[in-house]
Amino acid sequence: MIKRVLSIIPARGGSKGLPGKNIIDLAGKPLIAWTIEASLKSKYIAKTVVSSDDEEILDISNNYGAEVLKRPNDLASDIATSELVVRHVIDCLESKGEKFDVVILLQPTSPLRTHEDIDNAFEIMFYSESTAVISVCEFDNKVLKSFIKDYDGFLSGIENDKYLCMRRQDLPELFMPNGAIYIVDIESFNISKALFTSKTLPYSMSKMNSLDIDSQDDLKSAEKILLN
Repeated sequence: MIKRVLSIIPARGGSKGLPGKNIIDLAGKPLIAWTIEASLKSKYIAKTVVSSDDEEILDISNNYGAEVLKRPNDLASDIATSELVVRHVIDCLESKGEKFDVVILLQPTSPLRTHEDIDNAFEIMFYSESTAVISVCEFDNKVLKSFIKDYDGFLSGIENDKYLCMRRQDLPELFMPNGAIYIVDIESFNISKALFTSKTLPYSMSKMNSLDIDSQDDLKSAEKILLN
């Protein structure tokens, strides 16, 4: 069965760390343009929608080929979750008779995620029994040998005490979500109201391509990679 896929790119206007972050110039394009172009090049995505409260972001996104949806103010705060934004876009499109089977959330602050990454992540989902796929990068597993303090102030293993004495190579692999790709079956999302399900598979990306833009230094690093 062919899955109809909706791509949502969430882009608030406010950014405390890097003002105007989502449309700041990166290697000759607004930051968000890199994600829009990757989404539009995907062979699986049927519709790409930018959700924003900011008119300039919406105008720029439209110029780069995305459909746009004005986000209500209550979904533009620091505490508004990605899940609520996804719900809003799905509901707005369904009210117009547009139905989708799968949704992918693409953060505009991950410009090094390519359309190949997106399609590879979809293929993991489509050729498995999973209901979600999240992009990750490997995380140093020696953190499993860390301690926490219990209520009495005594030390215990962060996960369990057996990891404390295990060789590092015997510890389980750890993965950190990098924020670049979240794919979920919409039926599962409707039930769980979450982008993570009990049948979520990882799509691994390199630490370099997992770069998340949050500062001027991040921006310079990304530009260096893109122009190399």
